[in-house]
Amino acid sequence: MVDVGQKGDTERVAVAAGEVAMQLETLRLIRDGMLKKGDALTVARVAGIMAAKRTSELIPLCHPIALTHLDVTLSLDEMQPRVLIQATARTFGKTGVEMEALTAVSVAALTIYDMAKAVDRAMHIQNIRLLEKHGGKSGDYQADQ
Repeated sequence: MVDVGQKGDTERVAVAAGEVAMQLETLRLIRDGMLKKGDALTVARVAGIMAAKRTSELIPLCHPIALTHLDVTLSLDEMQPRVLIQATARTFGKTGVEMEALTAVSVAALTIYDMAKAVDRAMHIQNIRLLEKHGGKSGDYQADQ
């Protein structure tokens, strides 16, 4: 692990995003809560939050971080049938929360796939990325739109 002991505590924020592309009929089943496994959007949101809290157990060499805020939002895009996922992680500490935000998005996407795979095995998880981060010595980052 990187030694962060000499770093000062600052507010750290990271926003990540990703998506799960699928057939339109699959998206409609998710929208209408008609999947056999239940409400995919709610379950994926909770899974993303739970995963972010356990990032240091999942990714070697990540520092355990006490998150002060974690939000996962999922929305539906019927034009390009997909579920859009965004996670915002926040803490006050010595190291950033980019991995927590990315982990939340990744696990939320995997949960959508798991819950809908019985009706659409051709779904694909794509475009998982860091959108922005704030705080710390390296300063702010904003992805190109």
